[in-house]
Amino acid sequence: MRRLLISFLLTLTLAHAQEIGIGIKNGEAVLRAMHDRYKTSWYDTLTFTQKSTTYNPDGTTKVETWYEAALLPGKLRIDIAPISDGNGYVLVDGIVTIVKDGKITGTRPRVNMLLVLGFDVYRQEPQTTIDVAKSQGYDLTKFREDTWEGHPVYVVGADTGDLQSRQFWVEKDTLLFVREMEPARSDPKKVDDIRFTDYRKLGGGWVAARVEVHVDDKMVFSEDYSDIQANVKLDPTVFDPSQFNSTHWEKK
Repeated sequence: MRRLLISFLLTLTLAHAQEIGIGIKNGEAVLRAMHDRYKTSWYDTLTFTQKSTTYNPDGTTKVETWYEAALLPGKLRIDIAPISDGNGYVLVDGIVTIVKDGKITGTRPRVNMLLVLGFDVYRQEPQTTIDVAKSQGYDLTKFREDTWEGHPVYVVGADTGDLQSRQFWVEKDTLLFVREMEPARSDPKKVDDIRFTDYRKLGGGWVAARVEVHVDDKMVFSEDYSDIQANVKLDPTVFDPSQFNSTHWEKK
């Protein structure tokens, strides 16, 4: 009986240690912990209306409305208003298709790490996320603990003081993705500092209702989400680029 009691207490202790993050010593462990925390509760689909704001160097701004739908893991569709113009993007399992004026104008490989780290990680096998992160140049052996916006975080991919290497930041308590840094597409010598903010509970998981992109300590782009809905029934053809014009999900 005593041995059974000791074994039971040890099991509880180990489970508690895992829950609060003890034993997380590298990037792979972080990604596994993120998945395990929400694997039975995170939503499968997500739709929202996005206010996309571009901040120009001359102080002016450009605002667009995007309608987005996600089927997790790996699928994202963006319709740029007005819908009747037939402009947007479809991302399916690492391939992005560009649609302009209702016609497919290009297709190329494109891994959206914001989709992977902010959403897919909770709905796919951890090894899949680990393999994707490694293929995109993240050094998962580089790991440290830090503080971000007053909260303890795990930082994966960069040593202390390094804000140039590819890296992602995960809040320690909630295991939610909050920051990612990568070379800017417009100028690889610069760094896109991307931040997920204003997290809200949603459908057994969470969603960051605002995303900000900073370059050289200046905000260059932001996303603000409204009409956010989880576990919406989506027809798979929504993510078929060849049916972009004939299949819609968003409110007209």
